[in-house]
Amino acid sequence: MLIPAQPGKDKVGLTVFFLVGKNFLLNKIKLNKIKIRKSMFTPKTYTVESVTSGHPDKMCDQFSDAILDECLRQDPYTRAGIETFGNHGLLVIGGEVTTKANFDAGKIAKKVYNDIGYTKDFIVTEGIIKQSPDIAQGVDTGGAGDQGIMYGYATDETPEFLPLALVKVHALAKGLENLRKQNIVSWLKPDGKTQITVENGKIKTVLISTQHLDSASNEEIRETLIEKLIKPVIGDISGIEILINPTGRFVIGADGFEADAGLTGRKIMVDTYGGLITHGGGCFSGKDPSKVDRSGAYMARFVAKNLVANGYAKKCLVSVAYAIGKAEPLMVEAINENGESIAEVAKSKFDFRPREIIERLNLRQPIYQQTAAYGHFGKAGLPWENISKI
Repeated sequence: MLIPAQPGKDKVGLTVFFLVGKNFLLNKIKLNKIKIRKSMFTPKTYTVESVTSGHPDKMCDQFSDAILDECLRQDPYTRAGIETFGNHGLLVIGGEVTTKANFDAGKIAKKVYNDIGYTKDFIVTEGIIKQSPDIAQGVDTGGAGDQGIMYGYATDETPEFLPLALVKVHALAKGLENLRKQNIVSWLKPDGKTQITVENGKIKTVLISTQHLDSASNEEIRETLIEKLIKPVIGDISGIEILINPTGRFVIGADGFEADAGLTGRKIMVDTYGGLITHGGGCFSGKDPSKVDRSGAYMARFVAKNLVANGYAKKCLVSVAYAIGKAEPLMVEAINENGESIAEVAKSKFDFRPREIIERLNLRQPIYQQTAAYGHFGKAGLPWENISKI
């Protein structure tokens, strides 16, 4: 049956229906945005990775930072951007350095290489030059050493203020090194990778690929690593898939760059938040603190961690952007676990200008080689990990 139109009432009814529908849709969009933002912080299914100090890329990070440390030890105002490339018996060291320090880059790199556990010699080619005066004129006045976007993150999930699986995957990688260097497992060699997959909030898979002597059988490797490494780090492994050396063999490459090349800055997700949080793009190793790729990211982590530790958020993502030669950042943002901006708190409590970052965090110290393996964050004693009352 058709209901006859009622002039005036239909118009009011349609208006009310439209307004109610509009508000419903706007609220739904707002809720969805919050859900999307929250999913960036707390994914239920994800994978994180770490690598050992003997991984070819990580060796190059350590070479670059060891050279930087030696320069800073002699001259705290060193400017440096040091890159290394290892390739089958050859190590190329390049970049830009302005310093009063006297140093032998090749000798420093070889010492790090030997300390890691490798013995095979390699040829060193050096091509380090002085930093561009075009860049220096902006940095000398307190400006940023480059443009870019940096991110920092913290969560109350662990004492390290990092996601639990990320803490554990680094512990597995460091554990491989400890077992080898403490002579607990004689057949382990320096190169290795670890990986954890979490599904619906629970660890689903643990993957370990490790270099080993040819004399070790697959059965011995699996049994030893489960008992001496995985169980101590993970705990109860019931229901977890354990994958160890999935190809069945990892012998070639037992002397550094024999099986694979390495390059500074090629493991930036291992260095930061395991891919769970976005990355601005710039690597850290080999760069003095005037380079905001490094100091800006450290400050963003420092701010995020302190905002969480002081109760402003349970999870916090901080982002900051710079223009080369300019001191004031172009942008500072801080978002809590609900997707709400707490940037005003961050900006009122912290100074993001490069020179002020360097001074607050005391970044002109030779402290960087220790950051070049097993992540730059979550390690006690590093200045950007300190907690202050704000």
